[in-house]
Amino acid sequence: MRQPELVDELVPHAIDRARLEAAIGAANIPALAMVLHQLTGERRWLEEPYRSRRGRGLGPNDSGGLPEEIAADVRAAAIEAIVAWSEGEPVAVPAPDPELLREMFSICMDEEVPPEYERMMREEMGFAPVVTPAAPAAGPRLSAVIVGAGISGLTAALRLREAGLPYVVLERNEEVGGVWITNTYPGAGVDTPSYLYSYSFFPRAWGTHFSKRDEVARYVAEMADHYGLREEIRFGVDVDGAEYDEDGQCWTVAATGPDGEELTFEADILITAVGLFNQPSTPDLPGLDTFRGEAFHSAEWPDGVDLRGKRVAVVGSGASAMQIVPAIVDEVAALTVFQRSPQWIAPNDEYFAPVSGDVHWLMDHVPYYRVWYRFRLAWTWNDRVQPSLIIDPEWTDPARSLNAVNDGHRRYFTRYVEDQLAGHDDLIAKSVPSYPPFGKRMLLDNGWFAALKRDQVELVTDRVAALTETGVVTAAGEEFEVDVVIFSTGFKPREFLGTLDVRGRGGRTLRETWGEDDATAYLGMTIPGFPNLFVIYGPNTGLGAGGSYIFVAECDARYIVNLLVTMCERGDGAVECRADVHDRWVAEVDAAHDEMVWSHPGMSTYYRNSAGRIVTNLPWRVVDYWSMTQEVDLDDYVFEPRAGASTG
Repeated sequence: MRQPELVDELVPHAIDRARLEAAIGAANIPALAMVLHQLTGERRWLEEPYRSRRGRGLGPNDSGGLPEEIAADVRAAAIEAIVAWSEGEPVAVPAPDPELLREMFSICMDEEVPPEYERMMREEMGFAPVVTPAAPAAGPRLSAVIVGAGISGLTAALRLREAGLPYVVLERNEEVGGVWITNTYPGAGVDTPSYLYSYSFFPRAWGTHFSKRDEVARYVAEMADHYGLREEIRFGVDVDGAEYDEDGQCWTVAATGPDGEELTFEADILITAVGLFNQPSTPDLPGLDTFRGEAFHSAEWPDGVDLRGKRVAVVGSGASAMQIVPAIVDEVAALTVFQRSPQWIAPNDEYFAPVSGDVHWLMDHVPYYRVWYRFRLAWTWNDRVQPSLIIDPEWTDPARSLNAVNDGHRRYFTRYVEDQLAGHDDLIAKSVPSYPPFGKRMLLDNGWFAALKRDQVELVTDRVAALTETGVVTAAGEEFEVDVVIFSTGFKPREFLGTLDVRGRGGRTLRETWGEDDATAYLGMTIPGFPNLFVIYGPNTGLGAGGSYIFVAECDARYIVNLLVTMCERGDGAVECRADVHDRWVAEVDAAHDEMVWSHPGMSTYYRNSAGRIVTNLPWRVVDYWSMTQEVDLDDYVFEPRAGASTG
């Protein structure tokens, strides 16, 4: 299913020429040139002098690197073509053939976009129909319990509804949104462009290019409302565990209700959509219980906390700290940032920039513009960087970088640090990482370096060892008196489903199967010994190099529903991943990671478990994962005929 807006935009409608002429100046020229070719069919818009030039970094490169007089030609021709379309002129190339679409991708980006992107983006861009399978009208239907009403859970709910399969969503909070409900700290927001960090089927007129928490939470709520998903969500229900009944081929889910009552739910299928970042990790420091001030994790930000005029310590320098520090620096009396290791940080001029009304108008009124704009973001932020993350065994300086391209990234980002902290040699020394770029998730400069240079800010690189009644003590024995301690110390992402007691065949628990931090699942979704259990955002499906996780959630939901519909058609009651298929997948994941940056020994990261194995990240490109999850290979599974319908 695709959101109607993406289809309706192809229906000719009256265009206000004056409004078009006013808005066209805000257009991304490479995207506009692709629109122009589709509307007119003229090859010249794909050739010199109109071919864009590749941009540097992660910026939108709206000019396409073209001289203004050439860009003006594109705008002028686009105005005429769009007006003609609005008056009934047929689109010359409504659905580019595979060869042409592949060519347009590479021209649009001014670099080689691999041919395998054609199939994936053809669907994403609406040039090919996306067919959602439906369960047979007659016969029993598999029912499901979905744990979590965040982005993943809502995606699964929507696909189940489209397929005609009954479900209930259990959500411990009082609203949909997952991490966008629980993380309320100042500065919270996305570090992926808003027009990419969104459902492919549910567009929005985003207020800023990198939206803050409140807008993202509203967007998720709007999606739930638009599709009527709230009807099947039980809010305030905290799932404690689930047990599989081998004879009944169903799951019994135990939960605690809003008033503390014990609740039980039974369904054929259990889908967990609890995410990676739902268990805050607060260090168990000596003296924590004696500290007289306020101390809290960034994901547990207290309502009404007042930092004005306070001496504040921020423990950590990762993604949440990088958003918090610039957001509070103007109101605190003193700010001490305790950094375990520096992060690679990329410049981005759009981080706080609002999306103009002109851009919104173009998205809403110009055919194909939205999808070409999103394609450019998808390529830039997803797989473009992947080759630079692979270790070159012949590279002469493996301590600092992985290969020639990665070394170029290192030089570029190092120059940026030096430029931003010019005149502060002490901060430069503390801020340039020793490990290769992208060894940890690349962060965006949202005012971090500017905040570090403020007189009331101090960057400390000694490890925090303890708290006293009045402050923080480092491993070097230095004490810093503070009024508030904010732990920006991340989560427990390696402990997949760590809050749930899940029991499969023979009563064996997931924790017994995985241990404390070594979760594995075929395609990140299915586990031998746990029939009818599916995990969304499971092991080795995280996008370590950046990009939108929503894409992975859509892949997973589509795969799961395809499999469930097939089971209904066949009359199956249980499905379980074959152990040999699972083991082969894990071996392939591990072998791929051995050649990736996240296995580099020069850094600590939550991606690796206690044995050094990468458990969170996908080692392949998003296009590879899309291909892996497009169709279900039934030979990967063991099926059991349906023994009887569950009570639902």
